[in-house]
Amino acid sequence: MTVNILFSATRDTWHSYQATLSDALEARDISFHLSQDIAAENVDYIVYAPSSDVQDFTPFTRCKAVLNLWAGVEDVTGNSTLKMPLARMVDHGLTRGMVEWVVGHTLRHHLGMDAHLNGQDGMWRKAIQPLAEDRRVTLLGLGALGMACAEALLALGFQMRGYSRQPKNIPGMDTFSAGGGLQAVLEGAEIVILLLPQTPQTENILNAQTLSLLAPGAVVINPGRGPLIDDAALLAALDSGALGHATLDVFRTEPLPTNDLFWAHPKVTVTPHIASATRPKTSAQVIAENIHRGENGAPFLYLVDRKSGY
Repeated sequence: MTVNILFSATRDTWHSYQATLSDALEARDISFHLSQDIAAENVDYIVYAPSSDVQDFTPFTRCKAVLNLWAGVEDVTGNSTLKMPLARMVDHGLTRGMVEWVVGHTLRHHLGMDAHLNGQDGMWRKAIQPLAEDRRVTLLGLGALGMACAEALLALGFQMRGYSRQPKNIPGMDTFSAGGGLQAVLEGAEIVILLLPQTPQTENILNAQTLSLLAPGAVVINPGRGPLIDDAALLAALDSGALGHATLDVFRTEPLPTNDLFWAHPKVTVTPHIASATRPKTSAQVIAENIHRGENGAPFLYLVDRKSGY
């Protein structure tokens, strides 16, 4: 039986995925029809980008699952017409991309690289940085991406603390959870990395009060979600000198408007939401595997818990 797969995303994304996803499906011996134009009542699976034209899932009466192209699902979990299972994207390429971005920017700030990159003026600045074992790094969010980043940073010897909604036990890392752990995990942190999902509970988790807990001159690195940070409080902390720098990959409005204060701020680095870009070569394998599972009665991978929002 042929499986009808609706690819609901931009035309550019379709061109990036069409051949790669077809190859991944064929490798699993799936008989399929993959298109951007299939009648709703005939669709078995939707490969989905939240910005696509499909916003009402009611007509998709036989759809078995919606397979999100991105890791973030906050733009679709609140859709009341979505009744079928929703799977978020967790794939090797996305994970490795995030790990490399986080490790790179953590090392940049740990080693004080900016002083040398911006200081090619003939002055011999010989400031010796502490070793990783003496640098206090806090990671907010210990899901799949957070755990992968934690393992990489632990391997480099950083003094790691982590925070998650549910208690977790990670060898070599002091972990804290919701219900009182936030203050403890932030107290005295020199580098804070945000990898929490966006939920009502995590919005503005870094605000004036929680930012005040960090070590003087601390660095904030956010590849998670823009609304995790109170922007006004962040700018105030940077302007006062309480924070040393903020490296931001995600924002409340994307693309970041050209007149946004972050662009021109001397203590802010903006990157254009590239930390965990989904790569067709690896994500197509995850999509194909989930369709294979759906057709063979196996549980879907990476299902979203609607109550928690991720």
